[in-house]
Amino acid sequence: MVYHPTARVLNVLELLQVHGHLSAPELATRLEVDVRTIRRYVVKLQDMGIPIEAEIGRYGGYALRPGFKLPPLMFTDEEVLILTLGLHLARQSTLIGAKTTADVTLAKIERVLPFRLRDQFRALMEALNIAETPQAASVESGFISTLSLAIQQCRQVRVLYGEADALTSRVVDPYTIIYYQARWYLVGYCHLRAAMRTFRLDRTRTVQLLDSGFDRPDNFDGLAYMLSSFEAIPDRWNIDVLLTLPIDVARQRIPREMATLVQEGDRARLRSSLHDLDLCARFLIGLGCPITIIAPTELRGAFLSLAATLTQIANE
Repeated sequence: MVYHPTARVLNVLELLQVHGHLSAPELATRLEVDVRTIRRYVVKLQDMGIPIEAEIGRYGGYALRPGFKLPPLMFTDEEVLILTLGLHLARQSTLIGAKTTADVTLAKIERVLPFRLRDQFRALMEALNIAETPQAASVESGFISTLSLAIQQCRQVRVLYGEADALTSRVVDPYTIIYYQARWYLVGYCHLRAAMRTFRLDRTRTVQLLDSGFDRPDNFDGLAYMLSSFEAIPDRWNIDVLLTLPIDVARQRIPREMATLVQEGDRARLRSSLHDLDLCARFLIGLGCPITIIAPTELRGAFLSLAATLTQIANE
């Protein structure tokens, strides 16, 4: 019989729950592995927080701590799907240790699911193949935890921020954490600069939670602020176009993190900041509506180039 490695590890726990006590050779025989592998599986389970106790001696072996029992989790099929998808996506996060933590969590969930849902879970695990996204620099997962607590409790933080040769210590009123294009950002008020700032968390060296509090502004839209701040970054094109689309339709077709949209009469005005005008032209054409270019004028050249390419393809 062929077993998935994770299934073998979980089967050790299953056998100990059923039989109470088994020796390493007995476990090895049942799982068709050697004794050394069983010891490795037991260590993995202990690392997951499962209280397996080793008994030394002629009749020694392994047993679960008395009274320990994992109750089955009650999930619907839809909840199992969302949990599995979410943890698979979390494996691609730039948070340090996210892949290992997600794998351990998936293994724990599989172990405590009822048999019917466990089959559905394993089918999803075998069938899912999520393409990896380009990875940005890693971020300490503890930063997210500390900043989340600070935001919830309206407490200031002290961050050591910048490149290795230009670090600055800053007291910040944290307003929101944003995950955007494979990077983590903090948006808040920087007391060193006496202004709003967007901080890249992969450039943050330390985060310290302070006792001092702050008043968060009402109805603050962190994502909108961050996107508008990107427009001031050099080497980016500030896009400003009118789309002959109702604003609600435009919002359905255009990701919020890509652009800001405002209604102007019966049209939608799109503003964004991008590096690649050719890519912008292709995206706008894909919206399938008339477009009026306000800025930059260079975007017209990108449309002409795209039109020439399409004409050449059509004539071949």
